[in-house]
Amino acid sequence: MRPIEIVTPRQLVLGSGSIVRWAELAAREGWKRIAVLSVTPVWPLLEEALAEGERQGLDIRKIDYTLPGEPTTDYFEQLRAQAAALQPDAILGVGGGSVLDIAKLLAALTDQAGHVSAFFGKGLVPSRRIGLVCAPTTAGTGSEVSPNAILLDSADGEKKGIISPFLLPDCTLIDPALTLGLPPRITAETGMDALCHCLEAYINKFAHPLVDTAALRGIELVGKYLLRACRNGADREAREALATASMLGGLCLGPVNTCGIHALSYGLAGKYHLSHGLANALLAAEVMRFNRPACLERYAAIARALDLPVSGDAGHDADLAIDYVAALSASCGIPQHLAEVGIRAEDIPEMAAMAMNVTRLLRNNPREIQLQDVIEIYQNIY
Repeated sequence: MRPIEIVTPRQLVLGSGSIVRWAELAAREGWKRIAVLSVTPVWPLLEEALAEGERQGLDIRKIDYTLPGEPTTDYFEQLRAQAAALQPDAILGVGGGSVLDIAKLLAALTDQAGHVSAFFGKGLVPSRRIGLVCAPTTAGTGSEVSPNAILLDSADGEKKGIISPFLLPDCTLIDPALTLGLPPRITAETGMDALCHCLEAYINKFAHPLVDTAALRGIELVGKYLLRACRNGADREAREALATASMLGGLCLGPVNTCGIHALSYGLAGKYHLSHGLANALLAAEVMRFNRPACLERYAAIARALDLPVSGDAGHDADLAIDYVAALSASCGIPQHLAEVGIRAEDIPEMAAMAMNVTRLLRNNPREIQLQDVIEIYQNIY
């Protein structure tokens, strides 16, 4: 068994209504001035939680996240200047994965010298003085429990990661009630992202038995509840299950991380700025088919986790898993072809070259991926 390091938030609270606890946590930590980062649709959901903070005597300052789509380095630097002017003791980030990634970076880098691009890579953030609380309003990215943050580099248009234990929150509050109003499209895309996190951690070249347990449970939950949540956004049982699956997927990201699906999704998002979940969903089944020769037994185990009618023949059962992922994505209303989302065929070589730059994920893939393989995968789903 290879050694791995499990890093998690210092405190993790999971349960409907838990967002109101942020104020008592802040008071206990001795934080006085709190910068709250969120987006317009979420602020009304936070009225009670922020009022509780004021009752605790906290000085609350709002920072609006207004950028549509994936966050860029330029946009981060704008928000970083706002945060620096506030001189907060802590950052509270409430939103989807992009909001949480920005909140994590604000807490870690607001009082550091140097442009954010200087920290791309692993282990380059030297410290964090500002406190950090994260609460997700989607169920997919797992950012609330992972040491990763992703930005689009404004200099070259490519998605790049910053990985550091200092990006882990002091406290994560996973309140499924915050996801009850999530539209079906976002529910579907973020849910497929959670599925891809768990799936790719499980088939990873560097998979680990401890992480396997979380990954398979996450796969089971998404398979059982994603379509239910898309069809009925007020289904509390489904929302709680997806919030748990997202958390489990996020916990997989630190010690194992993702591989081919995510690497190839960077090519789509970097060129066309597709949402992260949509890019992963478009690619998931086709990359699974590419990896099939190296993953028969693992795919068969995924089929069992999804409660599919397995036969005991690894090849047959692997195909069941692949077909199920494709069918789930389609049933949730996600486009199945690149042309459907406006991608031009002539851009495929450029996107493939961008994907090949994501070596930190490609090296995790159970089957080696070459440039021509990426081109063919894109062409197969065009």
